[in-house]
Amino acid sequence: MADRVRFGPAGFPIGFKGAVTEVPSYLKDEGLDAFEYQAVRWSVKPRIKREVAEEFRAKASENDIWVTMHGSYFINLAGKEEVVKKSIERLKACLEAAQWLGAEGVVFHPGFYGGKAPAEALKTCIRAIGELVEYMESRGFKTYLRPETTGKPSQLGSLEEILDMCSRFKLVEPTIDWAHIHARGRGSLKSKDDYLRVFEKIERVLGSRSIETLHFHFTHVEYGDKGEVRHRTLEEPYGPSFDLLAEVIVENGYKPVIISESPILDLDSLKMKKTVESLKARGVACGGRPDR
Repeated sequence: MADRVRFGPAGFPIGFKGAVTEVPSYLKDEGLDAFEYQAVRWSVKPRIKREVAEEFRAKASENDIWVTMHGSYFINLAGKEEVVKKSIERLKACLEAAQWLGAEGVVFHPGFYGGKAPAEALKTCIRAIGELVEYMESRGFKTYLRPETTGKPSQLGSLEEILDMCSRFKLVEPTIDWAHIHARGRGSLKSKDDYLRVFEKIERVLGSRSIETLHFHFTHVEYGDKGEVRHRTLEEPYGPSFDLLAEVIVENGYKPVIISESPILDLDSLKMKKTVESLKARGVACGGRPDR
């Protein structure tokens, strides 16, 4: 469980030129305290040396940086048998390296419907996740698998589907990508109540444990009839509104880890942090979540 609301980028900060082991101190100097390591191009073997990853882990701990990992983009746990098998191997490589890096979770996109009925695609995915959980338990891994809400209606990963996946396994928790929810719903996050309904659904399906391990992605997003088109900065006139989300977070005492997927990564992370801190300074916080 995060000890406070934490902020950080999905990948190297803008302008950063050093080695990965220097990222934690750089982020701390910026005023950030989270980092999502990008393993999005990995195949079936880790693409970071263990000794480098373990040095990074020590530096992250020293600088109080909360670490997660984004797994390979080449994942489809709802596809044909050979595709699923290869996807499982890619996620195993990420899970192994996550132990070296000290990553709390491995985020991944579950897959595509690909002509299958949604219920069939979900069933195939859940079966694959079960195999991964067995592997994790056999190795004593403590890292969470974190299926992410997806931004296109052609992708497996609606909020309901992600929560269904997570409800079946103790080591599986959601990554709530607010831009994806917004884009998939063609601009569905318009009010505080829209945000609150997502939180309420998470807690209703997964219980209080899910509220204690909240992991978010956030950016503004451009979308069309087929869902997500591209990420946009917080300065650009797109949604969803971080101000509204920040109010919900502060008023209810939530402590998520918020990863910026903005094109300007850490710079928008700092803007989000400033927004939350400003609300707290104004005394918006209620001192904890109300009983539900």
